[in-house]
Amino acid sequence: MKGVSFVTNDKNEKIAIQIDLKAIEKHQEAIEDILDGILAEARKDEEKVPLTKVISNLKKLGKLK
Repeated sequence: MKGVSFVTNDKNEKIAIQIDLKAIEKHQEAIEDILDGILAEARKDEEKVPLTKVISNLKKLGKLK
């Protein structure tokens, strides 16, 4: 894809992706969706917090009425 380059190490192994945001501007939503998926996958084993507890904590902090 034009505007997307792989960065490799000395062993020619892909270690990163470089994205030219101007070049992929018309695909921005698709890129954001891909990144959302990657973040969700990375966080899948994190502790889950019930919504009711989150709301309660936000109220205690004065960030929610």
